[in-house]
Amino acid sequence: MADDDADDRFLVQAAFEDNNIPYNVLFFEDGEQLLTHLKNKMNEVAPSFILLDLNMPKRDGRDVLKVLKADSRLRSIPIIIFSTSKAPDDVDSSYRLGANSYVVKPTSYEHLKDVILKISDFWLNTALTPS
Repeated sequence: MADDDADDRFLVQAAFEDNNIPYNVLFFEDGEQLLTHLKNKMNEVAPSFILLDLNMPKRDGRDVLKVLKADSRLRSIPIIIFSTSKAPDDVDSSYRLGANSYVVKPTSYEHLKDVILKISDFWLNTALTPS
């Protein structure tokens, strides 16, 4: 997950733990950290999916999405935009740039737990993704 909001990162981590989702979740404060990590770990296991905030310092989610989808080694990683924005322009541009889904961040912790469970269940247990 790449998100500049420490509270959002904490709550998502808690939601993974409270839902007993047995996967290692890595958190990054901005898009630059995420891209650096992915490029340094290219020969290791790729993430099952990425939760990507749109509005971050250094490199925002739009730029990160462009970079990921332009890289033949990274483009098959599912990218879920996870943003507070409901703006149609943000949704449309995210899909045009190659996002696999767009989810508006829930406003309550209980709803967040439910959303994280659904995202994880779909991308980890239901969808088939490239190896």
